[in-house]
Amino acid sequence: MSMVKVVSTRPTKKAPEDDGGSVVRRFWNNDTEAVIGIMVILLVLGTINIFSSSFVLAESEFNSPYFFLQRHILNIVIGSVAFAFCFLKDYHMWRKYVPIVLLLTVLALILVLFIGPSVNGARRWLPLGFTQFQPAEFAKLVAIMLMAAYLSVQIRYQREVEIATPQMAMIAVMALLTELEPDLGTGAIIIGVPLAMMIVVGLIRWRLLAIIGTIIGGAILLILKQPYRLDRLKVMLDPWSDAQNIGYQIVQSMSAIGSGELTGMGWGVGVSKYDYLPEAHTDFAFAIFCQENGFLGAVLVFSLFAAMAIYSARIANKSVDIYGQVLAMGVMILVVGQAIANLLMVGGMLPVIGVPLPFISYGGTSLIVTMAAVGMLANVGRQGEKAFQRKMREAEEAPTE
Repeated sequence: MSMVKVVSTRPTKKAPEDDGGSVVRRFWNNDTEAVIGIMVILLVLGTINIFSSSFVLAESEFNSPYFFLQRHILNIVIGSVAFAFCFLKDYHMWRKYVPIVLLLTVLALILVLFIGPSVNGARRWLPLGFTQFQPAEFAKLVAIMLMAAYLSVQIRYQREVEIATPQMAMIAVMALLTELEPDLGTGAIIIGVPLAMMIVVGLIRWRLLAIIGTIIGGAILLILKQPYRLDRLKVMLDPWSDAQNIGYQIVQSMSAIGSGELTGMGWGVGVSKYDYLPEAHTDFAFAIFCQENGFLGAVLVFSLFAAMAIYSARIANKSVDIYGQVLAMGVMILVVGQAIANLLMVGGMLPVIGVPLPFISYGGTSLIVTMAAVGMLANVGRQGEKAFQRKMREAEEAPTE
């Protein structure tokens, strides 16, 4: 079994210099600042895009063009508190609270099936007075925490990574409860991210093949369970074959992306939000972003998520322990993996599965949970940076020969 290895960064006493002898300045002081900075940039872009893509719907449905913007800003405030809490708290504390958080999450997932309001035939939200809470979004983060605790122990004691474990069983329960809402996309993420973590850490080949076979078999069963899912899969191959019905959303999405050309129509000018593209401010927010910012805007978003993946991987590599490595890796897969899934869906390369684009799509619980996850990732980086600084001081104080 290949395993993650904790890599310590060798301290240096001098900052790198260019040919002229001056200190080379970096845009970020460290990887943690980079991840936080990228998140802030994406939040700014997302806030502008959410207002631009939602003001038409907000005015027609709620008599205020700022309806969704105001709620989004409130979610950013709550998410910032969640981020700060997770950033300032030592990430090791989460291992102790995983059982409690897991129990509360499972109870919430059960409760939502009975008392959650039905929206388009689905029960996904728990009413909390002034707002609503989506337990399935929180289950994504709980699944990562649970799998990180398991994998770190297996790696530490050089044990094989097993598939049939109590941890994986509980993750499967959360995914199943989410599917009952029904919400296949979120359920797939809940179980898919931990499986991806297991694959990255290292699995025996036959177990990897067993996972792939199980995923394919499970996907077939779930698609056959709901006929509309099979229809979406067929239409994905040629959305113009049913452009006025099942393929309508994908056709409109691709049309919006293409109409943006190189530089876009400009903020607020995109026409697809005028009742042409459904879910223009949520799952398909990126299509409106491309229409108004063009190919260059799309490249900017691609680059930001690619950079987040790189810096997250560097944070994981420099973690002070294996648990931090695996936790950081899980958060990276969650955030960047969701981004990839959404971009493929909006571009017509995946069926419509209801996966939001982190920081860009409107969605309260999703945004708050994602910011909390990035807070955990940043804390792993913070702890690693502290350890690096200690080594730097020790190296400077060590006597030279």
